Amino acid sequence: MLNKATLKKKILVADDDPAIVDALEYLLQDAGYEVRSTIDATTVVKMLEEQPDIVLLDIWMSGQDGRDICKALKAQNTTHHIPIIMISANRDTAQIAKASGADDFLSKPFEMDDLLKKIKYYVH
Repeated sequence: MLNKATLKKKILVADDDPAIVDALEYLLQDAGYEVRSTIDATTVVKMLEEQPDIVLLDIWMSGQDGRDICKALKAQNTTHHIPIIMISANRDTAQIAKASGADDFLSKPFEMDDLLKKIKYYVH
């Protein structure tokens, strides 16, 4: 019998680089999280119907810009509460994330320990 405390936290990973998505899926699942992912920006909003506990969102997504996705999610009553960590190799990641309404950011390349600490801060 599962209670709320034993349910895995859900993470949505959205990055247009399949290698990064694969690495994050493996490492986050190994850390005990339930992971859903996409390399297609246009599917992010649809995937939010499952109400993830946090979203890891690349700024430069193909199909739709991560900044626009973040702004849209933060403007909707059904998704504004979901923490979003923006990820990018852009040197202005901090400013872009703040302007987009993201809760936090990480600059690529990043240490997995740093990512796990940020995730734990927002979902536990």
